[in-house]
Amino acid sequence: MKDYSIDKKRFAIAIIASIYFIYYGFSYTDWHFIDNINLIIHEAGHTVFMFSGDFIQLLGGSFLQIMFPVIFILYFYKNKDYFSSSLLLFWVGQNLINISVYVSDAIVMQLPLLGGESSLHDWNNILIMMGLLKYSEKIGFSIYILGFIVIMCAIYYSFYNSFIKKDIVPV
Repeated sequence: MKDYSIDKKRFAIAIIASIYFIYYGFSYTDWHFIDNINLIIHEAGHTVFMFSGDFIQLLGGSFLQIMFPVIFILYFYKNKDYFSSSLLLFWVGQNLINISVYVSDAIVMQLPLLGGESSLHDWNNILIMMGLLKYSEKIGFSIYILGFIVIMCAIYYSFYNSFIKKDIVPV
């Protein structure tokens, strides 16, 4: 038989993470501290995929932004640290929302880019290469919805993993 009790520290962390990432989901066009970290990872993705051709190099920034936390999710999951894994799921959702802003900007190209006006807009070029530029807002919105769904899943799993399962030995 199993008994469940709540880990108050984990529960508090789950509450704080839930509040922050829901807030992020509703203020996604603002710049947040976590976006600084994502930008570094995004730019590293272009370098990692530099020799893979133009399309993959352009996509590499957004790809690494998603894969970076996923790698840690898999690590923690494999090591049965489900709570840490669920917390990193918030980051995946947040990155999807962050990328959705970039995709939605592909036609108007008004986001300030790291290299200034002379730098390439990844998603403008990606969507042109795919013949999908006119759908950038719809694609961006779809990615936003996916990100918000991932955040909702992270909320569920972080609260679920706040409970400690204890084996009860019958007396």
